[in-house]
Amino acid sequence: MATPSSAVRLHEPAAFQTILLATLIAGTLDITAAVINFSINGGKPINIFYFIASGVFGKEVAYGSGQWMAVVGLLFHYLIAFLFSLFMFLVYPWIKSFLRIKVLIGVLYGIFVWLVMNRIVLPLSNTPTIPFKIRGAIIGCLILIFCIGIPITFVVDRYYSNRKR
Repeated sequence: MATPSSAVRLHEPAAFQTILLATLIAGTLDITAAVINFSINGGKPINIFYFIASGVFGKEVAYGSGQWMAVVGLLFHYLIAFLFSLFMFLVYPWIKSFLRIKVLIGVLYGIFVWLVMNRIVLPLSNTPTIPFKIRGAIIGCLILIFCIGIPITFVVDRYYSNRKR
């Protein structure tokens, strides 16, 4: 179990590098899976980035402001990945104290991310409403498990495992 003496200082270069690495890996895997899934279903991948940007700017502005808004959506995507990486980094010692299996932690974290995004963030944002479909929910949840939850967990675990040595 993490104790106050084992608390991690976020200003340590290794801590920041770990969070950044988790962000880049998970964010890239997630957006790649989303683009592939969207393309398979006949969508234009750029619309994913407009959708993300619409969370802040609304549908009319995000979809009607040109390709630079897609870049803003991509930046928001990585900001969200950063926040989920940071959160896992901070809670990992506590979670690891009672759940020892990294893959299980990653699976549960992916489900947690899906719940937070789909039941809290998206409903509170300006994104267009997407009707709930069980198939889409399952695919989205699996993407978050394998592209966000498990990779972030493994990167963060490596940091904490190396600190024990």
